[in-house]
Amino acid sequence: MPSSRPKTRFLDIAENAEAILEYTADMDRDSFAKDRRTRDATERCLSRISEAAVKLGAQAETMLPQHPWRQIRDLGNVIRHVYDNLDADIVWSIVVERLPALLADARQAAGRLPDDGS
Repeated sequence: MPSSRPKTRFLDIAENAEAILEYTADMDRDSFAKDRRTRDATERCLSRISEAAVKLGAQAETMLPQHPWRQIRDLGNVIRHVYDNLDADIVWSIVVERLPALLADARQAAGRLPDDGS
């Protein structure tokens, strides 16, 4: 069932992506891997992005088909269940390679939607 609050869900994605990019702004892969606090905060925000994607359901694919929504949704399970073996390099690659485009597109999608009473 699609979310009754799609604008809020896209804004949640944007807000958490912005937070991650702010937390990691002055970092490279090595400094990220060594900074537990930033990794923890990043993983928590990625979990929120994943949950917002779950709540969006097919609306995500309809509005932004260029993103790997199945992988975004599955990431939450990986973070929860493989937390003790989560590879910092994989998380870092998501941050630098995927998150900026997702942020821009989530903002754009939210801007196209009417307010949903959030």
